[in-house]
Amino acid sequence: MVSGLNNRVPGLVLADVQGALGLATDDAAWLNTAYFAGELAAMPFATWFAITFSLRRVHNGALGVALLLAAVLPLVHNLHLLLALRALQGLFAGALIPLLMMSALRFLPPAIRLHGLALYAMTATFAPNVALWLAALCVDRLEDWRWVYWHVIPLGLVAMALVSWGVPAMPPALSRLKQANWLGMAVGIPGLALLVVGLDQGVRLDWFQSPLIVTALASGLVLTALFLFSEWHHPAPFVRLQLLGRRNLGLGFTVFFCLLITLSTAVALPANVLAHGPGFRMAQIAPIGLIVGLPQLVLGSVVALLLYQRWVDARHLFVLGLVCIAGACWLGSGVSSEWRVDQFLWAEVLQAVGQPLAVVPLLFLGTSVVAPQEGAYVSGIINTLRALGSVFGSAVINQLMTLRTQFHGEVLLDHAALLRPGLPQAESWHTLAGAVAQQASILAAADVYRLFAVVAVLLVPCVLCLQRIPAPATATLPSPSPSPQPPAASGTAPVALAGPLAGVGAGTGAAVR
Repeated sequence: MVSGLNNRVPGLVLADVQGALGLATDDAAWLNTAYFAGELAAMPFATWFAITFSLRRVHNGALGVALLLAAVLPLVHNLHLLLALRALQGLFAGALIPLLMMSALRFLPPAIRLHGLALYAMTATFAPNVALWLAALCVDRLEDWRWVYWHVIPLGLVAMALVSWGVPAMPPALSRLKQANWLGMAVGIPGLALLVVGLDQGVRLDWFQSPLIVTALASGLVLTALFLFSEWHHPAPFVRLQLLGRRNLGLGFTVFFCLLITLSTAVALPANVLAHGPGFRMAQIAPIGLIVGLPQLVLGSVVALLLYQRWVDARHLFVLGLVCIAGACWLGSGVSSEWRVDQFLWAEVLQAVGQPLAVVPLLFLGTSVVAPQEGAYVSGIINTLRALGSVFGSAVINQLMTLRTQFHGEVLLDHAALLRPGLPQAESWHTLAGAVAQQASILAAADVYRLFAVVAVLLVPCVLCLQRIPAPATATLPSPSPSPQPPAASGTAPVALAGPLAGVGAGTGAAVR
């Protein structure tokens, strides 16, 4: 949660941060990009460091640095130093999310493991949505922009105490340092960071019209391709890409990537529409984030309970979640300039129900086809896709909004020009231009809603193609060893038991293979 809130809250109040620090708009726009770049760069490597130096040390070390940077950032006014510190904060905070998933797979017994995965799912369904309310609280209620960084410190200290108490001390496995794919890391970190720069700044700088974006995307793609190639052939990779050959991982993670883009419509589009209303303040739209976010505290575990029932097919729950999300997008496509928070209510309720119904079964279906020693690899892959999907989704939605707003604006101006002789003389061109811009933005949002409703429906056949996984056994079984062993150095590990699901028989492993 610290990582997700560190990501979202400062970005939502960027204008306030920019004004307080006296930054130019173009300069301030890089603050979010720096965090995103650091976050994505950490995702593939975090679990490897946790196994090598022990989970508790790495987690508390990364969390401690992230909290220290959160305390210092509001006091820094030099742009270059601010960008460097924000990127470092993204690097250390971004490492926390893969460690959460690895912990759920390694330490939780089968009877509650799905509840652990439901808590992990909240990093995608709870934190990004509640961030809107927290941002409004910091700026409008506390009236101090510095709290957009400081608000995570109490939560982080609680997390650090819980990890110190609950995660056993483990001896480091320093011998793994000689086996690591250091060349892959050397090209992977800058490659992923450059991809984020190209994607996050692409809309603002007009994509291929900017030499910076062209260079960032080209260099990022080349370096990332080299990283993936080296990981594929290295005997001790950070992420084992061969796992994607299993249907529930390869196809499931592809669906997850598309799903993350679709989930971006839950709060971002309503906020965009309402932001163009008269007298807009963030506190006015904060309830939208709470409508989607707060139910996740309960609904995730409700979905996990359903997945423990033998008569439930996880794929069907996933499909139901996609149908809810598609319905939410279709309801949102009826948006007009008269809409306020109340008019978005049912669309947001469907989003609140649909998100856990989609994300939790997906995690169940994906993690059920891996052996326990492969959990670190799967965590690295899914979290890299999660971070990249969030950045890519934001870029897609912003680009679609830009294109459709331009299209509708031109059409509306053409109609206005035809009607101009009949308009009252008191009607100023300035007022007319403002009305056209507002209506064009609303029509563009409606188009984006319709598009992602179709995308959610198109994902349904892909979900039904996933392998069916039986419900896990809930009988009390011996807990896994508290000390994670280093993953196998080469080859694909056999799938005798289905990852976190010790109740799945050996036949499942053969089918998955």
